[in-house]
Amino acid sequence: MADIINISTPRNLLITLTATVILTLVFPALAFLLDLTFIDTISDADQVREIIAAMTTPQRTAHAWITGTIDVLYPLAYGLLFAGAAIKYFPRLGCYLALPALLAIPVDLIEGLIQVLALTATTDWLSVKAIITPLKTTLFLTGLFIALAGLMQASYLRFGKKSHCSEA
Repeated sequence: MADIINISTPRNLLITLTATVILTLVFPALAFLLDLTFIDTISDADQVREIIAAMTTPQRTAHAWITGTIDVLYPLAYGLLFAGAAIKYFPRLGCYLALPALLAIPVDLIEGLIQVLALTATTDWLSVKAIITPLKTTLFLTGLFIALAGLMQASYLRFGKKSHCSEA
């Protein structure tokens, strides 16, 4: 039987943190270099249609490729990072607190599929994106908040108590 990968080890958290930071920086760099407006954060179907219609063919092709490659890796990186942090920093409830981050992965991937289909003029499911994008954003922000709360708690327990002990 295959071993289960522990996403909450320091090594795996460092790997997913590094990947998340790098991928987060890649998007604005590509947007600048390719003169692209990414549609990932836009949920209004008509607005997305207008943006796509204003794109050149090379821009639509580039956006579709970026969405099908880099934006597949991105939810895996941030989802595993946030879920791993929840599990590490909240040992008793971590499995439950990891759920928003883990659910963000397939939701983000579904959004990406909808975008690629629209960018390639294959089919228009942008009305579904109007639901998926806010859901993805909510799950992402919830996972981020939980991860940051865990990190702050761990930092306080590690560094905050030392300053209190030195006073005694």
